[in-house]
Amino acid sequence: MTRNETKKVRIGDVWIGGGHPVAIQSMTNTRTEDVDATVDQILRLEKAGCEIIRCAVPTQEAALALGEIKKRIHIPLVADIHFDHRLAIAAIESGADKIRINPGNIGSEDRVRKVVEKAKERSIPIRVGVNSGSLEKDLVEKYGGVTAEGIVESALDKVHMIEKQGYDNLVVSIKSSDVLMCVKAHELIAKECPYPLHVGITESGTLMSGNIKSSIGLALILSQGIGDTIRVSLTGDPVEEIRSAKLILRTLGLRKGGIEVVSCPTCGRTKIDLIGLANRVEQMVADIPLDIKVAVMGCVVNGPGEAREADIGIAGGIGEGLLIKKGEVVKKVKEEELLDTLRWELEHWNE
Repeated sequence: MTRNETKKVRIGDVWIGGGHPVAIQSMTNTRTEDVDATVDQILRLEKAGCEIIRCAVPTQEAALALGEIKKRIHIPLVADIHFDHRLAIAAIESGADKIRINPGNIGSEDRVRKVVEKAKERSIPIRVGVNSGSLEKDLVEKYGGVTAEGIVESALDKVHMIEKQGYDNLVVSIKSSDVLMCVKAHELIAKECPYPLHVGITESGTLMSGNIKSSIGLALILSQGIGDTIRVSLTGDPVEEIRSAKLILRTLGLRKGGIEVVSCPTCGRTKIDLIGLANRVEQMVADIPLDIKVAVMGCVVNGPGEAREADIGIAGGIGEGLLIKKGEVVKKVKEEELLDTLRWELEHWNE
């Protein structure tokens, strides 16, 4: 069941599944009870390109805060609930656009039924989430440890529980911090599950290790046509999750738009601060709505040739640099003017 074939599910005003573009998600790391701090973070995430946001709901105060938060943001709001089914009900009543529960830790089937009934009233999708770390003991024993097969069986058991209650407005999430186990689990569940899949490598780590693990795992899954919405889980500022997710999707050809920056790794010929320059270029272009490739090269010897496939680029020399368009040198400027020259060209690109 590829992303073109899965059931369509509406989360607020965003659709996932059934051929819709892969949606980018993140999760706030503020206290949800602190409405101002949570809203400020969500607005930063929106600006970065976040399309669906999730907030932890560990208390009734957090559940009630969702209503005020939702009034002040512009993207769908998902409530993340564990253990207490009453929090899921309160979150729905506060206007959550989707709830995330693990039926395995929320209590009895009767408690799950109460959540499902409230979701039915509001036509709110339920994300059924199972992580490798929460796999039931009987499945661990059955498969001789935590395995992809066990994760899939656990998730499908929860799905079938809700289906028996007459509800199929579902999104499924199966995550593991083991990249290859996570990939295998998605390959298995895609054969049996008609619902959109939320994909991510859980607890992947800090900015560097988390990006590497997430990029490998998401690429292996998404490139097979599996996955309808993603989160890159990183220990740090969640805005970095959005930047990484956008780049992963663009690299896989699943999303267009946004400037792609390519830069050389530097060598002994480099006579300018190329590392600093490349980082400043990447920051500068983050909010420029162009679908082009920008090259940042370290020397005037190979720069024009290496930048040939880019739409525009700059190449450094000794205290100066070149502005290059489509592989052709169009201007020579002082080193300190390179960034401003490139910015001017991008701001006037369509003129």
